Amino acid sequence: MSWEKEAQDITQMRNAAQEQGGAEAVATQHAKGRLTIRERIDGVLDADSFQEHGRIAGASERDDAGNLTSFSPANYITGLGTIDGRRVAVGGEDFTLKGGSPNAAGLRKSVYAEELASQYRVPLVRMLEGGGGSVSKGKGSSGPVGSPVFEKPRFHSIAKVMGEVPVVSAALGPVAGFPAARFAASHFSVMTRETAQILIAGPALVARALDISMTKEELGGAQIHSRNAVAANIAKTETDAFNQMQTFLSYLPNNVWELSKRRPTTDPVDRKAEELLSIVPKNRRLPFDMRKLIKLVIDDGSYFEMGKAYGPSLLTAFARLNGRSVGVIGNDCRFYAGAMGANAAQKVRRFIELCDTFHIPIVNFTDEPGFMIGPDSEKDGTIKYGTSAVAAAVMSVVPWATVIIKKTFGVAAAAHFSDEGYVLAWPSAEMGALPVEGGVAVAFRRQIEAAEKPDELRAELEDQLAAQQSPFPRAESFNIHDIIDPRETRPALCQWIEWIEPKLESLKGPVTFGFRP
Repeated sequence: MSWEKEAQDITQMRNAAQEQGGAEAVATQHAKGRLTIRERIDGVLDADSFQEHGRIAGASERDDAGNLTSFSPANYITGLGTIDGRRVAVGGEDFTLKGGSPNAAGLRKSVYAEELASQYRVPLVRMLEGGGGSVSKGKGSSGPVGSPVFEKPRFHSIAKVMGEVPVVSAALGPVAGFPAARFAASHFSVMTRETAQILIAGPALVARALDISMTKEELGGAQIHSRNAVAANIAKTETDAFNQMQTFLSYLPNNVWELSKRRPTTDPVDRKAEELLSIVPKNRRLPFDMRKLIKLVIDDGSYFEMGKAYGPSLLTAFARLNGRSVGVIGNDCRFYAGAMGANAAQKVRRFIELCDTFHIPIVNFTDEPGFMIGPDSEKDGTIKYGTSAVAAAVMSVVPWATVIIKKTFGVAAAAHFSDEGYVLAWPSAEMGALPVEGGVAVAFRRQIEAAEKPDELRAELEDQLAAQQSPFPRAESFNIHDIIDPRETRPALCQWIEWIEPKLESLKGPVTFGFRP
């Protein structure tokens, strides 16, 4: 006597699980321009690397003789696989079954995904599409109500894993309720422009509760969430989303007990881009392209920006210097002259904390005129969020290098420096308590108003004060580490990378943050 019948049942249940919601449901998913969860897993992982956990999790029915008559699989798929040879945990809802709203086995597997990543200390990749709970209990609804009192809160593992391993999430269709919270609980989040929506509640519930009629796109489409930081980035297609998740992970370690791996580069460390010498105009009122400047310094092709549409006066990105992952912060003077508003401050604080969590050194390219001013800025609470960003910077535990490109004024300038930071300045740098224009307007208001040619006097005073904010006296007084020819920026920063390498080893392990404003 053998176990052949049971083995056949296993095969039958596995085959049924592979069919997901059935051929018609899969065809409907494709007709909407969206992949199935199994196709997504294959798209983001290395070929043939997926090892599913819970392959026959679901609900089966049997006849009186114990023969398998039907099987409905869990509508959450999870397991381990590899991306570029690195092991990751991966999971996501199966929208072809109940629209991704969890069935009993699907809910258990979704909770297990975070535990899986934490247990094996590997990055977590989520591909989300579906709703949260449902008031419809379906068949077999009798039994215990709620979870036992000794069970940990469901969100405990979601919060815990963010302090241990990189978490990346993609919204690839409508995402509501608990899955939407999972999307937000990520180090990097990306949503597809045309097919994804992130919703606390969908249109029907909003209409019933608030008597407001809106589409899913109007409520939570890409045009909403790209500007409020719920989605860090927007993807043109699902394949683009997969590529962005893979790229983000390439800059991070597997977990907080490791460092990101240095990658070989053919970009010479002593490369001196001639274009840097003239990239900042001599006319201090003219803008320049900070992204172009940064790309002339870092390893060729290594720039990966996040949150471009949120707080656009400051940029946050990952890059490499001589193969080492670095976090990059820079001001974009084409938005509010680079001033730090409330949104930009929150973006910078969160990015600093991300780099601290995963031991990634920070390079700051500074052109900071100060906090954004005016009535809207006051309403937004800029001083509170800006002070929080400053606190994050000065308490940051990773090594910092700050290159003062142009302006460093006001309290906001403190968000560009950290303890024991390496500080370089370009000849174009201007440093002081206030920008020249604002300082002249305040200190010489009466003289300017009384002058026969107020505009000429104002310009003369501004030029005089600008000369006093030159970086040369500070370099001569050893107020900064060095003033450099802009073309020397890459060699100097690559040299700094070698200096800090031993310190990075000592930072391994979890980090904690104190209370911040």
